[in-house]
Amino acid sequence: MSPTQVNLSEKLALFSEHWSPRIVADFNGHDIMLAKLKGEFPWHKHDDTDDFFLVVKGEITIETENGNVPLKEGELYVVPKGVQHRPVAREEAHVLLIETAGEPNTGDAATAAEKIRI
Repeated sequence: MSPTQVNLSEKLALFSEHWSPRIVADFNGHDIMLAKLKGEFPWHKHDDTDDFFLVVKGEITIETENGNVPLKEGELYVVPKGVQHRPVAREEAHVLLIETAGEPNTGDAATAAEKIRI
């Protein structure tokens, strides 16, 4: 099998929906995803896993029960498991996310967005 790189810009050009994560690669039992964010995501937590955010384009704020974490392009933050949080993007932002494979993006399968592989 030949190695294949993932071009983030090309993958981001394939969709326009906000808050709809797209799986672009797998890594040791984790989904590596891209998402476009705009507005406010619901408050939630992940009881059994951390939540990784890397801003590819734009700016977001990760609001947490412990305070807000503003992130600019090229910055990342890992929300510790069990911490209530929500990402907020005043303008459209693009992020790279890493979550345990199968982990609902809201921490609850009943309210989670479907993760689509592209």
